Amino acid sequence: MNRRVTDAAELEGLRIAVLGTGANGSGIGADLARAGLDVTFVDQWPANVEAIRAQGVRVELPSDVEVTEVRVLHLCEAAELRERFDVVLLLVKAYDTRWACELIKPYVADDGVVVGVQNGMTADDIVEIMGPHRALGAVIEVTAAMETPGVVMRHSGHDRSWFAVGAPDPASERHVATAAAVLRHAGVVEVTDDIASAKWMKLVLNAAELVPSAILDLSIAECARFDGMREVMLEAGNEAIRAAQLMGLRIRPIFGMTGAAASSPETYVATVLDELLAEYVLPHSRSTVLQDWSKGRRAEVGQINGAVVDTLARFGETATVNRAVVELAAEIEAGRLTPGTHLRPALTARIAELRERAPSA
Repeated sequence: MNRRVTDAAELEGLRIAVLGTGANGSGIGADLARAGLDVTFVDQWPANVEAIRAQGVRVELPSDVEVTEVRVLHLCEAAELRERFDVVLLLVKAYDTRWACELIKPYVADDGVVVGVQNGMTADDIVEIMGPHRALGAVIEVTAAMETPGVVMRHSGHDRSWFAVGAPDPASERHVATAAAVLRHAGVVEVTDDIASAKWMKLVLNAAELVPSAILDLSIAECARFDGMREVMLEAGNEAIRAAQLMGLRIRPIFGMTGAAASSPETYVATVLDELLAEYVLPHSRSTVLQDWSKGRRAEVGQINGAVVDTLARFGETATVNRAVVELAAEIEAGRLTPGTHLRPALTARIAELRERAPSA
């Protein structure tokens, strides 16, 4: 892949892998296949692999249903690969990033690239394993769910699916145009020269919406309307904003938003949360964390809210809301608590307790 790709038509001939084909990976991969690109799915969920292999990927959009045949491999079949991929879209959970990169590394072309299309700050891990010349970061905002193997319920259509792509290191800048051209088959794409800030801005939103709504077993929209929870969500996001400021990151708009409210630390969280609720989720859209818990899986709590707690701690500050969220989530994942609105008093009480114990500024 030695040429600089700026036209989507030039993608013909590129070998593309989607590693991690849950709701988002399958939906995006299906878009690429329907556009005529050479796409291979690689996934770790056996039932999903078999369903896609037998019936294709079924994507249920708000106004349409698409069924697409794709090549799909289970992880154990990756060792049988003989070709090497020019582009790998990585859509595994943030905590699976390192082993997934090690798995696919032998099958990435010398001038290929791995793009972390994920939540969480995974770009540095990809750089470390793949090398700075073969690693890109990406921000994703696609609302989807997969409750049945091989079936994607995509709540945000292509015009409301958004990505940002950037190079964590100048050595990989030549790949940005290619990755952007690939992802434009799945949604709106922004190219950024500050992928670290863009990814943390998405983490700010994720800290506010994903785990708090999952703890109460509510959709994101329901949680924002539930008694006292909008304030909790905003506080969680504002702690993440504080962490961004301490790290020297830029408070910048995402989702293509413009205006001072979308770039001011005082108004950013409320602005981006309201944009999400108005344009990117349906009333019944559940967070990825709640979807994971419903399947008995571990969620990305440590990579999102935990990252806020850890970052503020490095600077001698306390993330009271995010710490309370992480603590309750740990109890849920350990099986000692069950998600539901009955946990709202426990959450707010723990926030109050931590705030009272926090050192004075």
